[in-house]
Amino acid sequence: MTSPIPPVPHGTTAAAGIDLAGRTAMVTGAGSGIGRACATALAAAGAHVHVVDVDAAAAGAVAESIGGRAHMVDLAQAAPIRELPAEVDILVNNAGLQHVAPLTEFPPDRFELLQRVMVHAPFLLLRRILPHMYGRGWGRVVNISSVHGLRASAYKAGYVTAKHALEGLSKVTAVEGAPHGVTSNCVNPGYVRTPLVERQIAAQAAAHDIDADRVVTEVMLGRSAVKRLIEPEEVAATVLWLCGPHTAYITGASIPLDGGWTAA
Repeated sequence: MTSPIPPVPHGTTAAAGIDLAGRTAMVTGAGSGIGRACATALAAAGAHVHVVDVDAAAAGAVAESIGGRAHMVDLAQAAPIRELPAEVDILVNNAGLQHVAPLTEFPPDRFELLQRVMVHAPFLLLRRILPHMYGRGWGRVVNISSVHGLRASAYKAGYVTAKHALEGLSKVTAVEGAPHGVTSNCVNPGYVRTPLVERQIAAQAAAHDIDADRVVTEVMLGRSAVKRLIEPEEVAATVLWLCGPHTAYITGASIPLDGGWTAA
């Protein structure tokens, strides 16, 4: 199922004046969707990119296409995270998953899994990587949050909780990292045209007892002034911009890419 709203044309995500040659980046959940777009944009700007994903084949394909290095890691497990490289200048915490169910029926093990992947794993990665950033006097942490890091929706207790927690972790990282030249920000997209969102349509249809087309137009885009899904490359362009030369004073921020959702 795809949105009845057609995508907008988009071009390269490489922003003029952003040169990341000599920088090393790590993007989690980089095998598809937003993560793949971020890895591609950072590599196009000159960074060497570590492509982290639970899907080995997907990570390998992306790494091969951008000249990066693939890492097959289940971020729900702490031990493999300790084996990832620590010499990273740009960390993009993107990996995520979703579960749609009423709070009274939300499986506790699924709730815990979402927190492990989207909160605990970024925390462990920061503990591992920040000393390198501090030592170099430069670092960029970009957390792919969501409009659900700023607002709540029904039937998404696990996801909304995790994204709100990620927002807090990002702000602490910003405060502690500032004396060391490290910034930390959240990017907060609305519904992005990714496999994660496509899979939500059927689940939302069942939860709201409406058909799939109405999920897109009424549930996903109902609160957005811009009536289309955002493209992964648009999110990646903002991530790349945050790593550029004119954003060193932006830290602890949450940047909505929500089509006006939070303005209403």
